[in-house]
Amino acid sequence: MKKIAGSLLIAIAGGLIALGANSLISKKEVKYINNSSQSTPAYLASLPGASGTMVLPDFTVAANNTIHAVVHIRTEYERKSSVYDYFFDFRDFFGQRGPQGMPGPIEASGSGVIISPDGYIVTNNHVVTESNKIQVTLNDKRTYDAQIIGTDPSTDLAVIKIDAKDLPYLVYGNSDNVQIGEWVLAVGNPFNLTSTVTAGIVSAKARNINILGSPDGSAIESFIQTDAAVNPGNSGGALVNTNGELVGINAAIASGTGYYAGYSFAIPANIVRKVAGDLMEYGTIQRGFLGVSIRELDSKLAQDEGIDEIRGVYVADVTENGAAQDAGIRGGDIIINIEGVPVNSTSELLGLIGQHRPGDKVNLSVKRGGKEMNFAVTLKNRDGNISLVKREDVDVQSLLGANFSPVPAKLKSDLDLETGVQVNTLGDGKLRNAGVRQGFIITRVDGKPVRSVDDLSSAIANKKGGVLIEGIYPNRTRAYYGFGM
Repeated sequence: MKKIAGSLLIAIAGGLIALGANSLISKKEVKYINNSSQSTPAYLASLPGASGTMVLPDFTVAANNTIHAVVHIRTEYERKSSVYDYFFDFRDFFGQRGPQGMPGPIEASGSGVIISPDGYIVTNNHVVTESNKIQVTLNDKRTYDAQIIGTDPSTDLAVIKIDAKDLPYLVYGNSDNVQIGEWVLAVGNPFNLTSTVTAGIVSAKARNINILGSPDGSAIESFIQTDAAVNPGNSGGALVNTNGELVGINAAIASGTGYYAGYSFAIPANIVRKVAGDLMEYGTIQRGFLGVSIRELDSKLAQDEGIDEIRGVYVADVTENGAAQDAGIRGGDIIINIEGVPVNSTSELLGLIGQHRPGDKVNLSVKRGGKEMNFAVTLKNRDGNISLVKREDVDVQSLLGANFSPVPAKLKSDLDLETGVQVNTLGDGKLRNAGVRQGFIITRVDGKPVRSVDDLSSAIANKKGGVLIEGIYPNRTRAYYGFGM
């Protein structure tokens, strides 16, 4: 018992000694942390007068300058299901006809940005295309009718014009210099709430969200992604930096509901500047092509091709007699920069080339066999030359997405027609979007008779704004369709 008691006393004494030592050490640590010689003192977040507070940028000047150059756009469209039989129309039964027995128009709205003091406005193609009427309201509540100067579905951009002078306008910034994390403002008219400003940061650049869906692969998707709130009605509005410079045109959101969910996308200002300039000067887009088939360079492709560094865009093939082949670029080369700007995705490459016209010389750096090489490439147009395209040279069949032929004599006799051209095949384009079906016979465009494909080309090629075509189907169903140019 004495041994047990002694052992117990020794254990208790040891514990007391350990507790005392720990207390002394803890006091020394607390004292060290609170040492007044510490160079960076800590403060409670809510403590008044604390130094080192985050300083946010001042958006007031940029917002005030921008809202006066952003307009509200209202459009009217004819309903696409415009086919009617002149013996009976189900809309008569349901009372859905508008004036003169025609169905009422569909109304829509969006935004636009004034880019010159004499009334040129850039917006999205999807805001105004195929519209029959466009009305623009300025921030000071003045209202104007607008006409379409030109559209470019491959970038979802359009230019319209109002008859006004001395308007406030935005200057272009260099969207290539926009940095991820940079503050930006989105200005537009969501839900018809005019002159609405939201703020966010640039979340990503050169995003391809596969929204334009160009069947011929000509679409340029190299969006600036932001977390500035954008909603229906913001389309065509401005994305500006804190200096009030235009760095993008808001175009789309990523959402499961159709409303803002944290992701919005804008067309870079460098592309906007080039496309708007083309439409204002030529009436149509001047697209420069590099003449290559390209692929994203990833780890699998690098392993398959024996590439030691995953950087750049892989050239899978070059077009015969194309711009790249003429300059000496080969399949298997890796494009690493264009005009000194690094490229690491196909969307970045398309965005940079999309800023140039046929005939422009572009400096490219490529890697070949581990060595870096430089090339000066003269871009070509789709036809393989450096000529600029004139609006009157636009192929009406490509423009409308259809092939046409004269109406067979027997069918013309059966329908008692003196004029007309028939839609033989129908692809993606303005006619299909308007509701036209294969076999339709176009007899008039804007009230003028159409006797041949040349007549149709003449009526369409120089047209600006809304187009009304009328005609008849082989089963005697008469129809009218409207779309925008």
